[in-house]
Amino acid sequence: MNAISIPLDPARVKAADAVSAAIHRPRLESVDLLRGIIMIIMALDHTRDFFTNAAFLPNDLSQTTPAYFFTRWITHFCAPVFFLLTGTGAYLSLRRKSKRELSRFLLTRGLWLIFLDAIVLRCLAMQFNFDFHVTFLIVLWTLGWSMIILALLVYLPDIVVAAFGILLIAGHNLLDLLVPSSFGRFAPLWSILHVPGLVSANPQHIVAVAYPLIPWVGVTAVGYVLGRIFAWPPDRRKAFLLRLGLALIAAFIVIRAINIYGDPAPWAPQKSALFTILSFLNTTKYPPSLLFLLMTLGPALLFLRAVDNRTPQFLRPALIYGKVPLFYYAVHFPLIHLIAVAACAIRYGHIYWMFQSPTLDQYPFSRPPNWGFGLPGVYLIWACVVIGLYPVCRRYAALKQRSSNPWLSYL
Repeated sequence: MNAISIPLDPARVKAADAVSAAIHRPRLESVDLLRGIIMIIMALDHTRDFFTNAAFLPNDLSQTTPAYFFTRWITHFCAPVFFLLTGTGAYLSLRRKSKRELSRFLLTRGLWLIFLDAIVLRCLAMQFNFDFHVTFLIVLWTLGWSMIILALLVYLPDIVVAAFGILLIAGHNLLDLLVPSSFGRFAPLWSILHVPGLVSANPQHIVAVAYPLIPWVGVTAVGYVLGRIFAWPPDRRKAFLLRLGLALIAAFIVIRAINIYGDPAPWAPQKSALFTILSFLNTTKYPPSLLFLLMTLGPALLFLRAVDNRTPQFLRPALIYGKVPLFYYAVHFPLIHLIAVAACAIRYGHIYWMFQSPTLDQYPFSRPPNWGFGLPGVYLIWACVVIGLYPVCRRYAALKQRSSNPWLSYL
């Protein structure tokens, strides 16, 4: 009997191959693991924002203690690594998307993040009011714009994207001498691009930028090109991550020691050897200086190398947070704030402070008199937040894994 020949639709064959490829390409655990650990550490910083009783900034070497300093310093890794892995995740999505589809997704998700940060999370999560008296444009706002710019960059050769990102990271400190006031009526634009500050200020509404775009766009672009290495053989990838991570750390030590370029705040000898080390590590985050990014991204690359194809059992719970980072971010803020409301009610008998408009020096909420806890209390609340979010994040991660609903990719 002769075989029956059935003509195949090339478009359907291509679509089926794409689906099959996506099924057989599991998520990279090393990327999810690093992102999950970063999300856990991030919650420490935000818990400290809401609950610390310290009347000084953790990086003020004239007042701080090593414990407070390093509680803040360890959270410096969060934003650089998250922007880097945002770019890496975008590149990895090319395994199942065309560049056109990726560009469209980056554009729409970027717009969503801007709306989420400036409108939804400011009111519903961080301030518990809708008067918009004080609005800080922070991580998600800048991440959204970085994704929008990356939506254009994906059409360029990878070498061009890499050069663009490195130029922004390595060269933006040359712009430190340009102050917003020198731009006249365009001063707010310079604050958005490079210098944190007020974008709009009147008695009713204050808008301030904490995360200027230029350096963070550079980190996202470099992270995008970094995604290429995850198609390499493991040995080659590990060797590259080791060499690059060590090179960034060495560059940080050498440039910081020279004390001429790379950070607007030079280090200086202090009252003890320990505090001199703190001064050396006390780099500038707003905007992130070249040295700040070298200091944080170098160890991150070494961690990626250490966990490549090997997730330690005790770190596996962090994978859950790394698979649903935006969901975790959106939920952890109202949870921390609700705990603060409960603590305020127990301690003072009323909670009206928690719903008042914050001021610039008391953002994100107005604090009651003598408010807050020492570091042990902050760490305890942080542990409760992270543990409490685990079952919720695990359920949402499972939902995303078994559902094909594209809207889930936006949270």
